[in-house]
Amino acid sequence: MVRRTEWPEESGDAWSGGAGGADSGPPPEPRGRGRRGGGRRRGFGDASEPREAFGDGGGSPDGFGDEDSGSPAPSRAGEGEPRAQGRRRRGAGSGAESRPPEREADPAERARNICLRLLTGTPRTRKQLADALRKKEIPDEVADEVLSRFEEVGLINDSAFADAWVESRHHGRGLARRALARELRTRGVDSVTIDEAVGQLDSEQEEETARELVARKLRATRGLDRDKRIRRLAGMLARKGYPEGMALRVVRRALEEEGEDVDELGFGAF
Repeated sequence: MVRRTEWPEESGDAWSGGAGGADSGPPPEPRGRGRRGGGRRRGFGDASEPREAFGDGGGSPDGFGDEDSGSPAPSRAGEGEPRAQGRRRRGAGSGAESRPPEREADPAERARNICLRLLTGTPRTRKQLADALRKKEIPDEVADEVLSRFEEVGLINDSAFADAWVESRHHGRGLARRALARELRTRGVDSVTIDEAVGQLDSEQEEETARELVARKLRATRGLDRDKRIRRLAGMLARKGYPEGMALRVVRRALEEEGEDVDELGFGAF
C-alpha cells in the first residue's frame, strides 16, 4: 500500500529560495507520488518499517509465512499428493485381490469349473476329465466327488461317448473295429463298454467300408506295378485297423475288377 504524505502548504519562496535564486527550479517530487510501484520498493528497503510481519525477510509478504523458518506455505501440488496416493490405494483393492479368498481356494468349485469348460462343445470321458483335474492339482477325493456328481446328472457318460465315437470315426475316417477299440482304450473307456460300442459294427459292414476305401485309393495307384499297388492298398487298410485276411480279399477283388492278374497273389504280398 502506497503511503501518502501530506505536505504543509508553503510559499513559492520556500521551495525556490526566492525568485531568480540560484536554486530555482521545479519543486522536488513528494515521497510516495513517484512512478507506480516506486513507493512499494522503497517501502521494502526502509529500515523504519517493522520486519516482524514478514518473518526473517524470506517469508511471504502477506504476513502468513513461518516466522521462525521463513519457509513458504505448502503448495497446492504438494497438498494433492496424499490424496492421489489415497486414490491409488483404494483402486488397488478393487481388482482380483478383492474377491473372497475362500471362493478362490475352494477346490470343489475349481474342479467344477474346469470340467464344465472342457465339456463345452466336446464330450469327454471320465478319465480325460480326471487327468485334467490332476494336472490342475485338484485333490483326488475332491475330483472323484465332482466327477461322480457329473455322472449322476448325465454330463459324463462313457457309454454314450463310445457309441458316438464309433459312429463318427468309422463313417468319417473309415476306421475298423480294432482301431476304434484302441482309440477308446487310450481315452480311458473300460473294456466292457468298448466291446459294446464296437459290436455295433459287424463284419459285413466293416468289409463294405474297406472296399470303399480301396476304390477311392485305387485310381491313385494306376501306372504302378502290381506289387507296389498291393503294398500301398493293403498298408492303408492295415493302418485303419482292418484284419490282414480281409484286407487281402478286398484288394484282390479290386484288382481283378481292373483286369490285373492276381492268381498268384497271396499273403506274402503284404
